[in-house]
Amino acid sequence: MYRYVLRRLLVAIPSLLIASLIVFTLPRLLPGDVVQLMLEEKAYGKDLDDLREKLGLNRPIAIQYVGWLGKVAWGDLGESLWTGRPVREELARRVPVSLELGLLALCFSVAIALPIGIVAAIRQDTLTDYAARSAAILGLSVPGYWVATLVVVFPAIWWGWSPTGEFTAFRANPWAHLAQFVLPAVILGIASAAALMRMTRTMLLEVLRQDYIRTAWSKGLREAAVVLKHSLKNAVIPVVTILGIQVAQIFGGTVIFETIFGLPGMGRFLFDAITQRDYPVIQGVNLLIVSIVVAMNLVVDVLYAILDPRIRY
Repeated sequence: MYRYVLRRLLVAIPSLLIASLIVFTLPRLLPGDVVQLMLEEKAYGKDLDDLREKLGLNRPIAIQYVGWLGKVAWGDLGESLWTGRPVREELARRVPVSLELGLLALCFSVAIALPIGIVAAIRQDTLTDYAARSAAILGLSVPGYWVATLVVVFPAIWWGWSPTGEFTAFRANPWAHLAQFVLPAVILGIASAAALMRMTRTMLLEVLRQDYIRTAWSKGLREAAVVLKHSLKNAVIPVVTILGIQVAQIFGGTVIFETIFGLPGMGRFLFDAITQRDYPVIQGVNLLIVSIVVAMNLVVDVLYAILDPRIRY
């Protein structure tokens, strides 16, 4: 088992290196010049050159990348071009907000998808199954940001209510703190739940048709024992794969949801940085998201080995 995990770790290192190159290069392809934005497009000539030299943007891209990568290896993500504050300190304040939103959305997704997927499989072609499949298709078809926008706009028009724009810390008011995450987490988790539900239903139906499951039925075992003990463990292996992919989508979706609901997370931080062409912030946030995705893929690989010991060989 340890050798299997070590091999997966060795595979993750090149993935992070390739991702770091992409993360560093793409922000510089955005239209607009950060130096001109900082000088409000009123300066030219020597002033622009001096500012580029001060910010280190006059060096070749390859040298900038190697220097940035060397700092990242020591945990230094650089400083914001606009505020001059370390990106690591800014992220330290904002990452807990995004993690809380993402984990709540993931919990809602799993809590909704697995029970409905199991019931839809064991009650195939019934009204319950049709309703579950229709809800899944609706969840996949409707964009989450569109639903979030409607949830914010319509209550404000009809009842004069809208989510508060002020963030409440957990220490100040625990209930108000959790309440401001519930609505965006539920909406963010709906699309993920739809995909997980469909995969759970499909794979569980396939497993329920296997010979060893028919043997379990013929032995007179209860439905709960056949489904939960003998079938579900083998059916959830592909579901775990989808779950790993959904984690990336959920953390990517926090960019829009934090902006809509006014949550001061790293997604909103990234949105503001893109508007200002703040390269170190864009690189730092994206690299952190990529690291989370790679770490989740590693966790998925380990879960594979736990659920099916044949994989580790």
